[in-house]
Amino acid sequence: MIMNISKVADLMDLTPVTLRYYERVGLIPPVNRKNGGVRDYQDEDLNWVEFIKCMRNSGLSVEALIQYTSLYQLGDVTLDDRKTILVNERAKLIEKYEALGSTIKRLDRKIEDYDHDKMRQSEKRLSDWKKANQP
Repeated sequence: MIMNISKVADLMDLTPVTLRYYERVGLIPPVNRKNGGVRDYQDEDLNWVEFIKCMRNSGLSVEALIQYTSLYQLGDVTLDDRKTILVNERAKLIEKYEALGSTIKRLDRKIEDYDHDKMRQSEKRLSDWKKANQP
């Protein structure tokens, strides 16, 4: 069964344009083609697309992923270099993760402040109502 670009795009929730871009810039290795130049995606190609999609959605840079893919195509002699790329990109993600965590905590405190203000306002209205309705 030929797994053409349209089928892969649907399967991976991407557009054919995105898949062509991934291949053109070197984010994924070249995909084998059938007669007439129709791309014939295999399991390994699907794994690459899924990997790149995941890494891009997580914020890894296009440049680092292109470099990683290029090194992969050179074989096992590049294992250490590929690992270094992944370690460096992971460190960048951890920094972003920690920054996001800090921002989320700050937002949580700010939201709590609003919740407490609402509580105080409600308590004040109740107190004012009781005072106004006392004999």
